[in-house]
Amino acid sequence: SEEAIAEARAGGTTTLSQLDLEAVRASPLFVPALLCTILAAATKSAQLPFHLWLPTAMEAPTPISAFLHSATMVKAGVYLVALLAPAFAGVPGWRAGILTLGVLTMLVGGWRSLVQCDVKLILAYGTVSQLGFITAVVSFGTADTAMAGMGMVMAHGLFKATLFLAVGVIDHQAGTRDIRRLSGVGRMAPKLFTVSVIGAASMAGI
Repeated sequence: SEEAIAEARAGGTTTLSQLDLEAVRASPLFVPALLCTILAAATKSAQLPFHLWLPTAMEAPTPISAFLHSATMVKAGVYLVALLAPAFAGVPGWRAGILTLGVLTMLVGGWRSLVQCDVKLILAYGTVSQLGFITAVVSFGTADTAMAGMGMVMAHGLFKATLFLAVGVIDHQAGTRDIRRLSGVGRMAPKLFTVSVIGAASMAGI
């Protein structure tokens, strides 16, 4: 019933901008709700141990992979953490938990990307690592970290889409994405090489 739904809304609304955070914290459902929110954000944005779905999704055609790995879809969880962090940064366990989750995801994703031979898998695990990095940054809940996190979200969308599409062109022209079999791509496609270098430099923070 509508009354039951109204009673279930501890914050008085489902709109984040109008959320009554004091009422939420006073609710007996606050801790389970917060844990469920963190779980949802972690699964949506491929944080450990839910990160494996994102590299697996790279089996899709390259334009779909480019969209999937660069778009809002994989960053919705990070965005949710960024929205809630200013209010919940002082809640015991929030900052330490989210920061630990983000850092571990960043390290595992980075390590896994270094041992791949498929260029799309390298980029896919790179996405996992970068999502962990952004999650760790926004977990602090300050205005500066929120701005830094959103800047990283935008930059990631731009360079990751560029790199995935470049890999798609390489795969189409060379017939493989295996870095052990790729050689002379720069000489074969100098314009593509230039675009790829720019995208890689952006990913490296240059």
